[in-house]
Amino acid sequence: MLEDRTAAASPSPWPTAYPEGYAVVDVETTGLARDDRIVSAAVYQLDARGRVEDQWYTLVNPERDPGPVWIHGLTSEVLAGAPLFPEIADEFAKRLDGRVLVAHNAAFDWSMIAREYARARSAAPVRQRLCTIALSKELRLPLPNHKLESLAAHYGVVQQRAHHALDDARVLAEAFRPSLHLAAEAGLQLPLLACQPLTEWSDGPSAGARSAQVGYQASYRPATWRPSRKRPACPYPNPGRYVPGEQLVQGMRVAFSGDTSIDRELLEDRAVDAGLHVATSLSRLTSVLVTNDPDSPTSKTTKARSFGTPVIDEAAFVQLLSHVTPATPANGTSGA
Repeated sequence: MLEDRTAAASPSPWPTAYPEGYAVVDVETTGLARDDRIVSAAVYQLDARGRVEDQWYTLVNPERDPGPVWIHGLTSEVLAGAPLFPEIADEFAKRLDGRVLVAHNAAFDWSMIAREYARARSAAPVRQRLCTIALSKELRLPLPNHKLESLAAHYGVVQQRAHHALDDARVLAEAFRPSLHLAAEAGLQLPLLACQPLTEWSDGPSAGARSAQVGYQASYRPATWRPSRKRPACPYPNPGRYVPGEQLVQGMRVAFSGDTSIDRELLEDRAVDAGLHVATSLSRLTSVLVTNDPDSPTSKTTKARSFGTPVIDEAAFVQLLSHVTPATPANGTSGA
């Protein structure tokens, strides 16, 4: 049972525009690519003020190699007898129905969930999502980084099994409630984003790319215009290109192309905070290109193909930001 750390009534009226319920979600997956699968999922249902109403957890047989077992701990033997996603889709949907999906790196969790439902020829009953990283930014919480453990430590929430979906969802639910109350007391507009389910899916490369584009174009909003802002120089040397399947390393040069669901400036801020170099153009020195539309004929995607620069989507990038490998700055001191 979660402790109610915000039992006292807020001095300010509760904002009438706030949602009436939340589904705090965590999924563990076989990887970060668009064809990776969910291996476990957990949902904590919260009422309008963040009080826990229910919790739910399931393993999922991904019908493939489980991927990073050293992270989620779920082996092929453990998952062999687990239900397939279509077998738990209805129960999962009941936990999400009519609620705002809340997750840490919500773009990633939502993209994985939407793809699983599309494969099952169905759709998740989710219309809005809220990323707790974006909410922490809005609240200006004094966090050293944007990892879940840092948010948990800020509120005194104890993690018991990191990267176990049920415990990660519990930790996030307990940390989300005080954040929600701080936002309400300040009259802050919650950083809600629309969720447009995918309407079709194919694991084939060409049809799958078209299906992914359908979903992304509907759910990703254009970046707003803003004047250019000079950022401090990255203190870390460029370690080279990103290797798919591995972690980002501080000092890597990251370029962005196209629309993103998270405001571009916020996304770039998070990259800089993680120790990455945000590049305005793409060159042979670029470590990775982040785009939700890799098949678009933009100058950056065209150059990325010609240079052999790795390309990942926003959801994978946001997930990778949680585990950026420290590097040594050019002046020789240790990185954060």
